Amino acid sequence: MSAVIKEPACRALFLITTLVTLLACANANPIAAPATVTIPAGEFIMGSDQQEREFAYLIDETAYGHSRTRTGQWYDSERDRVTATTDAYNITVTPITNAQYKLFLDSTAYHAPNVDAATWKSYGLIHPFERTIRHAWNNNQPPPNRENHPVVLVSYEDAKAYAAWLSSLLNENWRLPTEAEWEKAIRGTKGNIFPWGNTFDSAKLNSHDDGPFDTVAVGERSSPGPFGLLDGAGQVFEWVLTTNAQRAWVKGGSWDDSGCGVCRPAARHSRNKTLRHILIGFRLVKTE
Repeated sequence: MSAVIKEPACRALFLITTLVTLLACANANPIAAPATVTIPAGEFIMGSDQQEREFAYLIDETAYGHSRTRTGQWYDSERDRVTATTDAYNITVTPITNAQYKLFLDSTAYHAPNVDAATWKSYGLIHPFERTIRHAWNNNQPPPNRENHPVVLVSYEDAKAYAAWLSSLLNENWRLPTEAEWEKAIRGTKGNIFPWGNTFDSAKLNSHDDGPFDTVAVGERSSPGPFGLLDGAGQVFEWVLTTNAQRAWVKGGSWDDSGCGVCRPAARHSRNKTLRHILIGFRLVKTE
C-alpha cells in the first residue's frame, strides 16, 4: 500500500526525492559489461613444435580421408613453441553474442551483420551464399532463436568498432586480444594442445566432427579451458589484434572444421580484415 504524505513540506520533499531518483535511474547505464575471467600476469607456453603439428595433420587425415591440410602446409606457419609472458588482463568468457552485439546496434547507427551475394562471391569461399542467410540480420534484428549464438558476419573493423563503443559506454578499456593473450587464456600456461588437454575429444567442442554444422548457443558444446573460458576451440574463429595493414590472424577453429587440427589454440591463419564470414566472430579483453 502506498504511503500517504499529509504535510506539505514532507510532500514536497517526497516529490523532490522521487524526481532525483527517477532522473538517476534514467541516466544509469542499463548495459552490463560482458562476463570476463581474469588472466594473471606471467609466463605461459605459446606456439607448437613439430610433434604437435604432425599430430594435427594426422587427426585431420583420419577425419577427412585426405591430406589437404598437410599438402597445404596449414600448420607450418604456427609460432615455434616458446615461453612467452603477458601482463594481467580480463577476457570475455565466451565470444560476443548476437544479443550483446544488438545493444551496440541499438545505441548507434552502425550497420548490422550481413553480406550481399556479390560481395560473398568475391571472397571465393567454399560455402554457398545461401548458407549465409541463416546468420544474417534483418531490420537490425538477429536471426530468430540465435540471440545467444556468437555473432558472425563481422569484419575485423566491425569487432574493433564494438570494442570502441563498449569502452566509451562503460568508461573502460576494451579491445581485441593479442594473439598471445588469446592463446594463453584458451590453453592455459602449460601449453595444452586443446583447452581441455592433449587428446582430441569431439564431444568437448562444436566442430563438424559431431556438431550440427552450425553455430550453437555459446557454451552449449564446450569443455572449459584451464581458466574457465568456453568455445575456445571450434564454434567460430575469432579475430585477434594485429598491426598488419590488410590482414589479421584468426584463431580457434569453427563449426565447419573436422579433425580438428585447426581448432588447436596454437593454430592460426590470416584473413583480410574486410571479410565478413559465417565462420568468424570475436571476443574482447579489458585492460586497466
